[in-house]
Amino acid sequence: MNILMVEDNTSVSEMMGMFFKKEGWDVTFAYDGNDAVTEFTSKPEFWDLIILDLNLPGLDGMQVAVKIREITSTTPIIMLTARDSESDQVLGLEMGADDYVTKPFSPITLIARIKALHRRAEVSGSASKGNGNAANDAHEEFDVVTRTFKLNSNTREAYLNDKLIKDLTPKEFDLLKVLANKQRQVFSREQLLQLVWDYEYFGDERTVDAHVKKLRQKIEKVGPQVIQTVWGVGYKFDDSSVVEEQA
Repeated sequence: MNILMVEDNTSVSEMMGMFFKKEGWDVTFAYDGNDAVTEFTSKPEFWDLIILDLNLPGLDGMQVAVKIREITSTTPIIMLTARDSESDQVLGLEMGADDYVTKPFSPITLIARIKALHRRAEVSGSASKGNGNAANDAHEEFDVVTRTFKLNSNTREAYLNDKLIKDLTPKEFDLLKVLANKQRQVFSREQLLQLVWDYEYFGDERTVDAHVKKLRQKIEKVGPQVIQTVWGVGYKFDDSSVVEEQA
């Protein structure tokens, strides 16, 4: 794995460098936001994962995340923050981070988060390549189909009333698939954390709410809202009240 770690604290960088070496991962360090953008944009396809501190000289972590997401929606980003503010953490997720870890953190915890995100990214990448000589048929094979919605895991595409829901990140697509695959079933935030993010968040549910918010914004660009809030419980997919468009 090729990791870009953006962290202005050299002690933290050196410590994590030792852990990465143990895992057999290659890491490049950037110590301010401007250097991070330069490093990433010079070879965006090279990086498997970004670890991004929120407080940086030059461009801050939020600004760096936005610039990275202008280039790619698929490279996983873990944001590091020493702030306890819920609004900062949610904003980081809305700016494109897939996860955040609050300082001071355990290196073992960060390693576990990296492995989980990378594993999901690899699955997404493999699925997007299709099935070899079946690629021409991939667009016709939908593994989730409802009255007005269909989803293809091979092409990583989802449609509402035959309109493509554009620019879904890997996490947004996985979240949509989990919900749509069990129509009208209510999922708690804890269940979604386990099913979509593949690990426990120790009760922190804000990342689910932030991703649902972004997912809803993209759905609403093509049609009515199909992700419903069940107050006090969680979320469900329900398109029963969506009017089918006639050809």
